[in-house]
This record gives sequence, C-alpha cells and structure tokens, in this order.
Amino acid sequence: MRILVVEDDALVADAIRRGLESAGHAVDRVDCAEHARTALAAENFDLAIIDIGLPCSNGLSLLRSLRQDGLAVPVLILTARDGLADRVNALDLGADDYMVKPFAMPELVARCRALIRRSRSAASALLTIGALALDLGAHRVEVDGSVVELTRREWAVLECLALNVGRVVAKPKLLQAIVNWDAEIGANAIEVYVSRLRSKLGASVPIRTVRGIGYRLDDGSH
Repeated sequence: MRILVVEDDALVADAIRRGLESAGHAVDRVDCAEHARTALAAENFDLAIIDIGLPCSNGLSLLRSLRQDGLAVPVLILTARDGLADRVNALDLGADDYMVKPFAMPELVARCRALIRRSRSAASALLTIGALALDLGAHRVEVDGSVVELTRREWAVLECLALNVGRVVAKPKLLQAIVNWDAEIGANAIEVYVSRLRSKLGASVPIRTVRGIGYRLDDGSH
C-alpha cells in the first residue's frame, strides 16, 4: 500500500518510513502542509500520516482543508499533545485515528494496516478469497492450504487486488502501491509482477486482465 508521511522532523520521518517499508508499504514523505496538499491531489495514497506540529500551517488545518475538499483518504494524526480536547478536535475534523508521540512502531504499523483495511471494508486481517488465504499482518499467503512465498512487491500487488476483490484495479493504482517517488521502475512492471503472481498462485486464484484498464481478482462470482 502507498502511504504519505507528513512530518517535518527528519529523524521521526525516517524512522516511520523504515518501519512502514519493512512492513511492505511504499512510503513517501513531505515536510509541510502545502507539499502534502500537492502530493495528495496529484497521486493516489492509501493512507496519510500527518503530524500536527507542521511549519506554516499545522496538521489540523491541513486535515480540515482535505476534508472540505472532499478527499476521503484515511488519516492518522501524530502529535506530542496528549490532551483529550486535542484528540476530540482531530477526530471531529475528520481524522480516522490519533497517536501520541512517542509511540511504538509495531503499534503504528498495526494501526495503519487497520485503517487501510477498514477503508476497503475488510473487517479482519485474515482474508479468504476462494482458494486464497491472506494474513495481512504476517504477510502470509496460502493457496489451497499451501504456503506461497512472495517478494515484497509481489505481495503489494496481491494485497491491493485482494483489498479490492471483485473490482478492477487500474495499472497506475497498482504501480503506486509498490513504489515511492524515489524508485525507478518501468511502465511494464505491473505486467511482470502479475505474471509472476499467476505463476506462483496457480489457476485456482484467478487474476483477470481487463484490457486497457488493469486487473481484477475474482471472488468466485465473476
């Protein structure tokens, strides 16, 4: 999944990036509200992590403007403030979750995973789609009860398809799920990863090509 970190403290941002990337996410970082607005308007992110204490315009003002513009991306607010009023204000402005610094990285990763899952209407970290079983927390894949080993990017493509099961996922959306701004990757990379997934998962996990648009993981009803 693709996550935007809006944090002006480089050390904190780097720690968050490393923690999320180790969990298989593609992560980009900006250090101010203006750059965050530009990034969120230009690209599709699955989650935004926003620090309240940003320069120029604080994180709550950014959150307010995003919601006023109709942007529904899940938002996790990070802050050093632990007062009840601050938490209530953030939630009332449209935050989906709230964490106080300092925080434990495993908890941050778990909350990000839960927010993304909730935004895709997946109630559990354990997904069963026909012969396919995914544990989103453990990054474990089974087909007909047998474990299948995937690379990080193969996992990211499969996770994106699984969280949108039955719906067509456009190629640009899949590409954004596996790379950040710093990565250099060819335009045909998604075709390569889908081909590898089909080879590893087998015919019992149907990944359909929707010509000219993208791919769809069938749930048995298509």
